[in-house]
This record gives sequence, structure tokens and C-alpha cells, in this order.
Amino acid sequence: MDGVSVVEQWGEPTVLAVCGLLVGLGFGFFAQRSRFCLRAAVIEFWHGRFGEKLAVWLLAFASAVVLVQALVMAGWMNVETARQLSARGSLSGALLGGLIFGFGMVMTRGCASRLLVLSANGNLRALLSGLIFAVVAQASLGGVLSPLREEMASWWVVDGGPSRSLLALVGAGPVDGLVFGMVWLVTAGFFAWYSGWSVWKWVGGIGTGLMVALAWWSTYWVMSQSFEPVQIQGLTFSGPSAEWLMRVMAEPQGPWTFGLGLMPGVFLGSLAGALLGGDWKLEGFGGGYTMPRYIIGAVLMGFGSMLAGGCAVGAGMTGGAIFAVTAWLTLAGMWVGGGLADRMLDRHPKHAASVHPAAPAAPAP
Repeated sequence: MDGVSVVEQWGEPTVLAVCGLLVGLGFGFFAQRSRFCLRAAVIEFWHGRFGEKLAVWLLAFASAVVLVQALVMAGWMNVETARQLSARGSLSGALLGGLIFGFGMVMTRGCASRLLVLSANGNLRALLSGLIFAVVAQASLGGVLSPLREEMASWWVVDGGPSRSLLALVGAGPVDGLVFGMVWLVTAGFFAWYSGWSVWKWVGGIGTGLMVALAWWSTYWVMSQSFEPVQIQGLTFSGPSAEWLMRVMAEPQGPWTFGLGLMPGVFLGSLAGALLGGDWKLEGFGGGYTMPRYIIGAVLMGFGSMLAGGCAVGAGMTGGAIFAVTAWLTLAGMWVGGGLADRMLDRHPKHAASVHPAAPAAPAP
């Protein structure tokens, strides 16, 4: 049975949801096994340590860039109709949203994707933060916070087309994008080798990036097989989180989507990884300061992700792999915002002691 027959028999929504489920299973498993986390990479960078956490993120990001640009160069995928390139975008929203998201990401100790992965590992702090993130994301998309988001996004806009493509702006193409990705892949590989990684770290880091590319390709494949208009889309967590919230809170409306299949897939994939590695453990909150920190951080991430047009994976890695200008601005904002939060909160002696209580002194010999 060819692709057209599959789409005709099952319908675009079902096929997209199944693709999202399969990509999510892979992403959740690889991200869990590699401990993939932008927050950890940001903190390691600003502390001047180029260790395994930064290397994992670089390896995943570079793998996504290399495969996406290779698919485009080979003519197996066209990303020109992707929302991140074709639609009107907001440069102010990307930068400010990235800053806000990055600050909140450090407060919750994980980005949106990391919270979902940790929730499947038994982390109740991540579960609560993820639920608050979804509520605020929905409020920012079409609720009480949407006027503020729209106002901030209107300050500096850019039209869709070549002006939203970083490669087009510098007169480059997919070959240049592939070379750029290869340079970062070699750099990440060096840090990984220097850190003495296990096999799972290598497989998990590369596999996480490949799932980002597979998300782009699978939705493009459905679009190419369909007689109905289907939007090519990548891997993201802010929109699907809000979408799942509305389906749980109200009567389900509308067809299934790639994002609706993605979320349970990531949860199940991470759960499988945790059980395989013996990492599943029920964890709660540690102290009075911790819960407000997580709640405020989740609120900031929910608003920041919708203002920026996506989360650390959606606006950052997914958009970055196709060299969307707004995605790279969002990434820059997240790295700066995360660094500011780390300096203001976790490097302050008073706050650091509240979050990481000192161990009891050892008895005198």
C-alpha cells in the first residue's frame, strides 16, 4: 500500500497523529536516556564549563540541523511553507519571549519538553509545573493574557518569506546550512569524547536531534500524499500542551493533529527509558521556597513560549534547524534569560541555600 492509499484510507488527521505518536516515542526515549536539557546546557555554559550537558544539547541540535538541511538539499523535503518561514513573524516577540522563557526555564529546572520527560519519570514537581505551563500557554494564546502577548508581538514584526530565513538573508543555501551543522556536530563530538560518554549518551543525543528532523519530514510526507491542504510542522510542546488541556477540560472538538499524538508519545517513550535505566522515582517538593519558584517559573515559560512562537524545542531547535530568524533570536533570548536567572537566583548565597540546603556537618573525629 503506497502513501496516498494510506492517507486516503485513514485520513490526514489520523496519519498525522500516528506520526506524532511515533516521533514522540523516539524523542521521549532518547531525551530521557541522554538527559537532554537546554536549562542544564545554559547553566553549564554560563558557569564556564563545557561538559557533557552542553555537549548533549549541541549534539542534538547539530544532528537536527544536519539531517534537515541534508533532506532539503537532496530534494526530499521543502520547508518554505513552514509557519516559521512563510508567515508573518515577530522579532520583538521572539527575543522577549525567549528571555522570559529562559528565566522561567531555570526556575522550574527544565524546559517544556524536559518537564514532560521528568513527569513520566515520577517527578511531581515537573508534573505540576507542566500543568501550570499548559494553562498559562492557553491563556496567552486565546485567553486573558492574549492582549498583552499581541501587544508585545506587534512592536517589531517581519514579513514572511526570505526575510524570515537566516540563510536567505546572508545569501546562503542548504549546502551552507549543512556545513554549518557539521561544524557544530564535530565540536559537540569533541566535547562528548572529552567527557568520556557512555554509548547511551551518544545514541540519545543524536537520536533526539534526529527526531526533530523526522517530525519535519513526516508532516511533509503527509502533505505530499494528501489532496487536502496540510501544514508542514515540526516538533513543539507549547501549542500541543494547550491543545491537550482544552481537550481534557472541555468536549473534544476538531480533528486529531500531529501535536496531539506527540505528547502521549513523549510521555510513553520517556517512561520506557526510565524503566529501562532504573530511573523511575516518585519525587515531590523539598521546601517552602521551592514550590513558589516552580509555579512562577512555569507561568513565565507558558507566556514566554506563546510570545516567542514556541518552546526551547519548538521555537529553538525545530525552527533553528530550518534557520528561521525568529528561532535564532528566541534561542539567543533563552540563553541570556537563563544566564540572568542563574546569576540572580541560584548564585545568590541566600537563594542557593534555600534551594540546596547545606548537608549536616560531619561529627568531629
